[in-house]
Amino acid sequence: MVPKVVFGKGAFNQICDIISPERNGVAPFIFLVDDVFKNNTSFIEDRIPLSYTDEIIYVSTVEEPKTSQVDEIVAKIRNDYQYVPSGIIGIGGGSILDLSKAVAIMLTNPGSAADYQGWDLVKNKAVFHVGVPTISGTGAEVSRTTVLTGPERKLGINSDFTPFDQVILDPELIKDVPKDQWFYTGMDCYIHCIESLDGTYLNAFSQSYGEKALDLCKEIFLENNLSKEEVDAKLMMASWHGGMSIAYSQVGVAHAMSYGLAYVLGTKHGIGNCIVFDKLEKYYPEGVAVFKKMKEYHNINLPTGVCANVTEEQLDIMTKVALSLEPLWENALGCDWKSKINEDILKELYRSL
Repeated sequence: MVPKVVFGKGAFNQICDIISPERNGVAPFIFLVDDVFKNNTSFIEDRIPLSYTDEIIYVSTVEEPKTSQVDEIVAKIRNDYQYVPSGIIGIGGGSILDLSKAVAIMLTNPGSAADYQGWDLVKNKAVFHVGVPTISGTGAEVSRTTVLTGPERKLGINSDFTPFDQVILDPELIKDVPKDQWFYTGMDCYIHCIESLDGTYLNAFSQSYGEKALDLCKEIFLENNLSKEEVDAKLMMASWHGGMSIAYSQVGVAHAMSYGLAYVLGTKHGIGNCIVFDKLEKYYPEGVAVFKKMKEYHNINLPTGVCANVTEEQLDIMTKVALSLEPLWENALGCDWKSKINEDILKELYRSL
């Protein structure tokens, strides 16, 4: 679990007080920041307390985070500095938070990030790392996973060394997120809840967090009596609780299929989940029905024909990637999941997108 968190309007202004005690001599803090803020320096950059050789690295999130991208950032840091950094501070959405967790791990572990895709493969403690979400819904700020697309698959680095040492939750930082992106990322949280609460891995711990996050999602996306400030604060809490729920259980069919879409077509995680979940009435009938109401309420039109032109070879890869995520399928369908889903069924689902 994340050991320290601060929440509240203006909490980002505490960042200097939070990171200063962790400074190791002249070893720098490296700030990985979503490059969407590059032309709006007053929003983020001007508020970052740079000292000594601290550095801001702006990172593109046009594509899903890749193991190669992690390796490039780690190589740059090692080349530029003779010291291991005092810490990594990630400021952005789920992609930046995942990259930051992975970079913090790889600065103290040998090899490539691709070597650690899986469960509990990391041997050495990561450097101090802080997460500052500027979009809410993914739960990346609280999870023990950093989801990366590697040379062979899309799979997380899942370890006890992955979670942030500190998270700063400031609702002011998400107030200007574009509506479609706000919806897609918020639905990632909603889908986390449905897949966790309907899963075979469910336990009292994950259920308590999942139910609270689900209630918040329904309040946020189906009611109009909240101010924008209230919506942002509640979505930040929904994301946190949803992330905690899946940390102690698992996700399911939508996430497994979304990983396949992302690996082959580069579909971004939030919208990919929505495109898939919209077609999963067979597996999550009540959850999908509410999702469609939310979609209609906010006048969201999902892309159609996403897989209309994919080749058989691409379909084979999609299904292989999706079916390789065995814990997700076991959570969704039970221990005998292999008797309930196969390549042919999965290909038909992909063709329907």
